[in-house]
Amino acid sequence: MKKGVMRPGHVQIRVLDMGEAVKHYTDLLGLIETDRDDQGRVYLKAWSEVDKFSVVLREADEPGCDFMGFKVVDEAALNQLEKDLVDYGVEVEQVPAEELKDCGRRVRFTVPSGHAFELYADKKYTGKWGVSSVNPEAWPRGLQGMKAVRFDHVLFYGPELAAVYDIFVNVLGFYLAEQVLDPEGTRVAQFLTVSMKEHDVAFIHHEEKGKFHHASFFLDTWEAVLRSADLISMTDTSIDIGPTRHGLTHGQTIYFFDPSGNRNEVFCGGDYHYPDHKPITWKAEDLGKAIFYHDRVLNERFLTVLT
Repeated sequence: MKKGVMRPGHVQIRVLDMGEAVKHYTDLLGLIETDRDDQGRVYLKAWSEVDKFSVVLREADEPGCDFMGFKVVDEAALNQLEKDLVDYGVEVEQVPAEELKDCGRRVRFTVPSGHAFELYADKKYTGKWGVSSVNPEAWPRGLQGMKAVRFDHVLFYGPELAAVYDIFVNVLGFYLAEQVLDPEGTRVAQFLTVSMKEHDVAFIHHEEKGKFHHASFFLDTWEAVLRSADLISMTDTSIDIGPTRHGLTHGQTIYFFDPSGNRNEVFCGGDYHYPDHKPITWKAEDLGKAIFYHDRVLNERFLTVLT
C-alpha cells in the first residue's frame, strides 16, 4: 500500500507580527532560525531534523495555516503520486522549485475539508543542528526554551472527513491509526499515519472549512513537558490546557498559543502503529476522556478556538 510519502516535511503558519512570532518559536519552543526570503518569510527547524527547515512563518492579516507539506522518497514517487491524485479527480497546482528557499518543486492540492497540502521530493540537507554526523554527542549545546526535537504533526478541523480519508488512504498510502465514531457510526475524528508514529496528520469534523487547530512538536520525556509548562508560566504565554495525557494516541501533552493565537502543542510518548494494526476506536460520547484522559471532560477552548 505504501505509495512513497515518507513523513511530514513542513508547515507554513500565518502570524500577525513577525518579530513576536520569531521570538516565540525560537526563544520559547526552541526552534532554530535557518533563513529568510525576499517575501519576508522566516524559516525554522528543530535541532534533530536533517533538512533545512520544517516551519515557515509568513506575516499576514489573520493567523492560521497556509499549507502542510509531506516529503516523498524521490522524484519518481512524486511524479506517480501527482498522476494518482489527478486520476482520482484531485486538482493539483505546480509550485516551482525555490519558491520556498532550497526546496524542490512541490505538487499542491486542496482536500474537501478545505486544507491545502503539498508533496515534494527535494530539500537542502543540512544535517542535525549542533551535533556532528560522525560520533555525534547526545544533544547539542545552546538550545533554547523547550528544546523541541522535531516538528511532528498537524491537527486540522473541517468537514467531509470521509472524502479526506479516501484521498489520504487510497491515493497517498496513509493508514488510519485511530478514530472517533459517533453513535451512528460516522467517523468524526481520524488520525492518519504514514510511518510508525500514531499520527502524522489528523482531522476532526467541523462545519467550517480550512480551520487550523495546532502544530505539534515532539519532546523526549514527560519531564521535558513539565519543564515546558514552567516556561509557559515564566513567559506569561497563553496556555490552553495541560500538562496532561491524551486518551487518543496516549501522548503526554501541553497546549499553548503563539502571540498570533495559533495553537502549539509539545508532547512526548504516544502509541506506535504498524500497517497490520487495526484502527483504535473511541466513542464520541467518551470524547472528554479520549482527548483529556485525566480530566475526562472537554476543555471548551480545545473545540472552539481555531485559526
